[in-house]
Amino acid sequence: MMLPSDITEYSPVSRRHVLQNAFNGVGTLALGHLLSTVSQAETQSPFLSPLSERPAHHRRKAKHCIFLFMQGGVSQVDSFEYKPELQRLHGKPLPEPPDIAGELQGRLSFPHVCVGSPFHFSQHGETGRYFSNLFPHLAQHADDLAFIHGVKTDNQNHGPSTLHVTTGSQFHGSPSVGSWVSYGLGTTNQNMPGYVVIQDPRGAPVNGAAVWGNGYLPASYQGTLLRSKGTPILNLDRSDNLSRHQQRQELDTLRWLNRKHRNQRQENLELEARIQAYELAFRMQIAAPELMNLSRESDHTRKLYGLEDPVTANFGHQCLLARRLVESGVRYTLLVHGVQINQHSWDDHGNVKDGMIKHSREVDAPIAGLLTDLKQRGMLDETLVIWASEMGRTPFKNGTLGDKPGREHNSYGLVMWMAGGDVKAGVTIGQTDPFGLRSTGDPIPIRNVHATILHLLGLDDQRLRYLHAGRFRQLTDIGGSVIENLIS
Repeated sequence: MMLPSDITEYSPVSRRHVLQNAFNGVGTLALGHLLSTVSQAETQSPFLSPLSERPAHHRRKAKHCIFLFMQGGVSQVDSFEYKPELQRLHGKPLPEPPDIAGELQGRLSFPHVCVGSPFHFSQHGETGRYFSNLFPHLAQHADDLAFIHGVKTDNQNHGPSTLHVTTGSQFHGSPSVGSWVSYGLGTTNQNMPGYVVIQDPRGAPVNGAAVWGNGYLPASYQGTLLRSKGTPILNLDRSDNLSRHQQRQELDTLRWLNRKHRNQRQENLELEARIQAYELAFRMQIAAPELMNLSRESDHTRKLYGLEDPVTANFGHQCLLARRLVESGVRYTLLVHGVQINQHSWDDHGNVKDGMIKHSREVDAPIAGLLTDLKQRGMLDETLVIWASEMGRTPFKNGTLGDKPGREHNSYGLVMWMAGGDVKAGVTIGQTDPFGLRSTGDPIPIRNVHATILHLLGLDDQRLRYLHAGRFRQLTDIGGSVIENLIS
């Protein structure tokens, strides 16, 4: 069914409607100054695509972000923090730290013993950065990485802490980091979502889709889950008995009816988002399958990401897809390694040695391959790459040492690193005590890391706001401070 393109809709205007609009106009004058502080994305025309590309608040090199999230709590003292003092105290109680409080005080009040790292540490690159022998491939990029030590989250439990790192809040219902970035910048490719998620093919992380949810932001800004096998996106395939031409006609008709309905309800932005979602899905039916097709990648590239090794193939596939997503213009990509809290996560309460060997073996070569590939293609300058987990681990375990000791939760010991864009390569921010328990100075709250991520992508945390429930909300909640020493 073809509809004329020059139809103009008229509707009668009642006296009540005129008075209502006039009254609302007075309120608008009072709100003018407040609304001027809101992100440009919030004040754009409601009839533009919500993912239209928008200018940044300030100039930065990075146009895209790849966030590598390790589910379960990576042990910092077995990966990136060399703490020889732990070897001396192995099997003995930890000397009582001064001014200890909170959950760490609780854990240390019970019988415990220090656990020295079973791994060898050595220095790499011109910076002399320490890496354990679990990360031989990543260590080759020592001079490309900027490390942040002693990052603090506000909860030591996996669920709240995972949300805190990925959404800025311990509680369900807040937008994820990727949603805020998509809201602020839109995307350069209108045939793909602005925010894509590739989770571990073995299963979902703690909290599931809440990790990449849009929260109170419009639905257009939620992450789209890209499956590693089969149809890339659920329900994306066109019905076998429907041609593309027929589907296009149906969508044109539906769009005409929806916009006729919308024109009488100008305040209904959800309807416009639904219209745009139909259009995006139609375009994705061609773009997404082609993006998932790795047959054109060279043998050199496949080897670089570890696709030929069954141990590294899964995460290598995720990392290679992330590079292709960046090439296609996708703004933000979240890669998740680890499943809930089981043997496939980094939650090594018992047998930290075998656990860390298993987990690091799966990701070390693929991540190094991603950095190498981005650098060789001249894409690293425009891509911010981030490594994170939801927490660190304790240098001790509660109870006795046993044959295969593990480590407890530590919300004061998270280590993160960044690379690409305007990141100051080779720099180290923060320092933990000789045991890797907590920061020797002021802890670095995760909200400061979030403010820095936004800044590196050209967004101002104080300007990227959204009016929700009578309050202007932002990723960092009460506001975060940019870590200036991390920026070149």
